[in-house]
Amino acid sequence: MRVMATTRYVDRVDAGRRLARHLDHHRGARTVVLGLPRGGVPVAAEVARRLHSPFDVLLVRKIGVPGQPELAMGAAGEGRVTVVNDDILRESSVSEHQFHDAEEKARRVIEERAVLYRCGRNAPDLHGKTALIVDDGLATGATARAACQVARLRGARHVVLAVPVAPRGWESDFKGVADELVCPSTPDDFVAVGEHYQHFGQVADTEVVATLAAVRASACDDEVLIDAAGVSLAGHLTVPTGATGCVVFAHGSGSSRRSPRNVWVAARLNERGVGTLLFDLLTDDEALERRSVFDIERLSGRLTGAVAWLAERTPVRGLPIGLFGASTGAAAALVTAAAMNDTVKAVVSRGGRPDLAWDHLGSVTQPVLFIVGGRDVEVLDLNRRAAEHLGGEHELVVVGGAGHLFEEKGALEHVADAAAEFFATHLG
Repeated sequence: MRVMATTRYVDRVDAGRRLARHLDHHRGARTVVLGLPRGGVPVAAEVARRLHSPFDVLLVRKIGVPGQPELAMGAAGEGRVTVVNDDILRESSVSEHQFHDAEEKARRVIEERAVLYRCGRNAPDLHGKTALIVDDGLATGATARAACQVARLRGARHVVLAVPVAPRGWESDFKGVADELVCPSTPDDFVAVGEHYQHFGQVADTEVVATLAAVRASACDDEVLIDAAGVSLAGHLTVPTGATGCVVFAHGSGSSRRSPRNVWVAARLNERGVGTLLFDLLTDDEALERRSVFDIERLSGRLTGAVAWLAERTPVRGLPIGLFGASTGAAAALVTAAAMNDTVKAVVSRGGRPDLAWDHLGSVTQPVLFIVGGRDVEVLDLNRRAAEHLGGEHELVVVGGAGHLFEEKGALEHVADAAAEFFATHLG
């Protein structure tokens, strides 16, 4: 057992990096780092990176007492594993039929999340290995306790629970549940996990998917600084092992390299063996100026510089490069494509504004895929008219029922699938 002093973290990434320093003795492939969705995943990702260990999620779901969902009478885990709290079950007088119904509801949620997070991959094999379970903090400990039990039942030889922050004395609740406990911060005045972070926003499913994709089997997964048109811009480059190409993302107005929609699509491309570069087209000060986000000449200049920078990077050199633009970023992508016919091989526009690149469309000879929501009527019309003026071939995909931001259920999946297929054809 390792318990340290009191610490305050910047965010979950900072917490993960600092937690990882206390886990070097578990370095290697015999340790499987398991993040508890959703908040534990970005913390666990930093641990997995430092330890060079396999990384995945551990999916568990509390089985609540009927009418008292916060009171756990058990927990369900992947592989049809069930943990039962006999004391709660007996005190609440829950029948076998009621327990079974609650268990099946929990299991359906687990199965849905497994499909979403793993994209068809199997859960990792824990038999004979060290299961290093990571969350962003510990409050009641119910989920973490269940996770430890599930890992044990799935064959883990050694179970480690590691969290950045927990109440003082927390380890007494885990006797016999975990073999090792690691926590760098155990404040006396603990009230809530979030109070020990400067930034503690909610973690979306899209971030979980993107984080899993970025860490696994990447030849490159780095934060980068891009010198584009004389300006230093922050970005993130992910190149899977054996990548067939690399796609540069140009975000839309009011967004950044952290655009949840672009991050999610990029993760799907990574899963299919395509590298991605997400970067900020504008500096922080420029992003505050409304006119800057519609300055297509400036945006395309930055994008052109980023493509030139990327083409010389070791993990990408020699790979075909594509562009994925959203909204005003799509206009910048088309202008860049017109200027870089020899380097850019294909362009995808999601809900794009090609009208802002009108004078350059005739010079775009690369294949272009326009993806537009069926309810985004005005933009759909702009895309249809722009397609007629292109200098090369094009395709138009209309996502029925989707608006401009593709927030409807299944809409973004449609975008990712269409983009992946298009890039596979033209970058492969």
